[in-house]
Amino acid sequence: MTAHPGFTLPDATTSLPRDGFRFSPDAAKEADGVLDAGAAGLFRQLLGDQESETTLLVARRVLHAFLPTGEADPGTDADALADRVRRTRDELAPLLTAVRARDPHTYRLALRQRAPLTLLAGCWLESVSQTATQPAIVVNSLFGHYFRLQGEGTPERGLLARRRRALAGLDVHLPAIETVDFLKETEARPLTVLHASFHLALSRLPASFLPEVVGVYYAMTALGADDLLLGTDTAFPAEEDARAVLAEYLALTAGSPTGERDRRRLAGAVALVLRLEREHAALLRELADWHDGLSLDAQVGRIVARHAPYAGRQHRGVRLGDRKLSDWLDDENLDVAAFVAQFREARQLRPAREGVCRFLRSIKFGGPMFGIFDEHEAGVFTRWAEAVAAGEPADLDFRPNTAGDDRAAAWTAALCAADPDDTLLTEAPADLDDRQLFHRVVNYERFPHILATARARAEAGLADAELLFTHGSGGTLTDAAYFDYTPEALMARVDAIYWDKLVDPYRPLTEIPDRETVIFGQTTFALGSLIDGTWAQRIGNLGRNHRQSDHMLFSIYADEMGRGDLDKNHITLIHQVLASMDIHLPHIRQDAFLDQGDLPDGLYGFSVHQMCLSLFPDSLYNEILGYNLGIEMFGLGAMRLHEIQKLRRHNLDVSYEQAHLSIDNFSAGHARQSADIIVAFLDGVRRDSGEEAVQREWRRVWRGYASFAYFVEHQLVGRVLAAQAAAPADGDAGLLI
Repeated sequence: MTAHPGFTLPDATTSLPRDGFRFSPDAAKEADGVLDAGAAGLFRQLLGDQESETTLLVARRVLHAFLPTGEADPGTDADALADRVRRTRDELAPLLTAVRARDPHTYRLALRQRAPLTLLAGCWLESVSQTATQPAIVVNSLFGHYFRLQGEGTPERGLLARRRRALAGLDVHLPAIETVDFLKETEARPLTVLHASFHLALSRLPASFLPEVVGVYYAMTALGADDLLLGTDTAFPAEEDARAVLAEYLALTAGSPTGERDRRRLAGAVALVLRLEREHAALLRELADWHDGLSLDAQVGRIVARHAPYAGRQHRGVRLGDRKLSDWLDDENLDVAAFVAQFREARQLRPAREGVCRFLRSIKFGGPMFGIFDEHEAGVFTRWAEAVAAGEPADLDFRPNTAGDDRAAAWTAALCAADPDDTLLTEAPADLDDRQLFHRVVNYERFPHILATARARAEAGLADAELLFTHGSGGTLTDAAYFDYTPEALMARVDAIYWDKLVDPYRPLTEIPDRETVIFGQTTFALGSLIDGTWAQRIGNLGRNHRQSDHMLFSIYADEMGRGDLDKNHITLIHQVLASMDIHLPHIRQDAFLDQGDLPDGLYGFSVHQMCLSLFPDSLYNEILGYNLGIEMFGLGAMRLHEIQKLRRHNLDVSYEQAHLSIDNFSAGHARQSADIIVAFLDGVRRDSGEEAVQREWRRVWRGYASFAYFVEHQLVGRVLAAQAAAPADGDAGLLI
């Protein structure tokens, strides 16, 4: 066996290499367009598209614009950093408490303004656990925190749900953060959107910016600006828990060759968070002052401006001054002050004999405009009409809302000038072998230009796998033959695979191969084991974790990663197994892994397919669910039991095999859960779109299962392909095996 330097357990990695990010020229043009579109477009790109290299390039430019380039103190320890953050919290606490004490409507306005940050809910941690970073010590610690932030598999207990409940308790009701009108409903100022975009950008490149992730997570948690603004009694997560991760990371840097640089990067990220949170607290104060200073005329103007885009065509016969009301309200450049001035003089505002003007009668129950304005808006109109009737003079000098705009302009200028020197524009090579492609998809943050190739490879693998829709029943360990979906039919197929293919054929081995043969057999599985869980690593990220199937699949991934417990992490276990065989590999992210000679070349295709699927958690979601079913059932039955028997005979580590035999159990483990996930997903499809859509979506799910079977049943596939190649063009392929 060949020994390679560079990776041993425990994995004390504190940062990954930063030797450049490779993007295609087309992605650069698209990223330019995103940045030119303004803050709202930037936010939507980063939140809404987690599958494109354009998003990763936008993220890289945002991080370049925001992260400090100056030298930060590399010698800072955890206590010193905590003290610095605590002093800033003490500075912000009275300011945010004062905002809480404002008029209730002003306070709710501030809460809505903060919501794009409040509802990010720890997004920096959502992809920190990935193939390129596992099983690093700090990554497991961060993932354990993220698992708790996600409610440990029960989203209602998670941070996002807690914050949603807190907002609702304060009468702030907002759409989901991923909806197209979220920013509009929050009335988010440019500075708010730019700050949120920084956090989203960090969440898109966490492996490349691991020191910054640690710093931002600690600083945001310890500052607790959202808890201060919401008046939350108990911070979640607790500062001391986040500080433990900070201290652990800083201790790891002491033995790292990049330790001093990593400490500088972490300290710089903490300093940035302190700056951003000061800026945003100042914005909230400016916003509150502006709102509290609005005259009644200005408050009416805000209400008119909000409803104008939806109102014009409903008032074709009404005139206001010398213009039709519809002309006023259809004007994209509506002069709100002029409108309010005319409205003050309108006959609809003159008191009738019963003392209530026609306009106020129209918005009450039974009137033609009832239900258009909420309770607060109706109250503003009532006070305004009474003031106009009492002869109070107009105050039409409307002060625009410019809260945070000076600081937003500075960040926008930095974004426009952002040109990171580690960004390389180049087309992805067209002649990559499987080793080279595997290296790039593992390190997709460094090689975003590979995404188009990865997508084509995934689609080709899925298309090839449909061969088994006809021939899959001949599989030894799987049955990918197609069938029309019902929950009962799926469970019947899963039961049949379990008993007929996996369990009943089991007989204890009467002869055990020699040690070298057993070790070689393990190497044929090892590459797939080294990327355990990869297929699900990007499921359930912010903005797309609303389905029950998302939560269930995320929980399976969390189990594969030991829920943050390094000793239970499956990547740790497989490295222990290999070490017991005297196989010491570089980490699969390392360039040296390209040259390893211990694992056979012929099986790279299986792992490449899994990696490529994982990069498209939205558009290949169905296929991932089906693939998950295949791989989780693979952990059961005769093959696994035989491997344990062989390993024990030669005193080799069985921990990886035993873990899967247990956790994948068919009663309540991952195998059963994987079938339940598919049922939950398709049940949602049925409710939303009907039975025809269920069968359409199901075909894609089963295609994912077949793509797993295609690699496992290579002998069956080989026979079918050979028979098809030899058959006449009009032959019946179904009769060839």
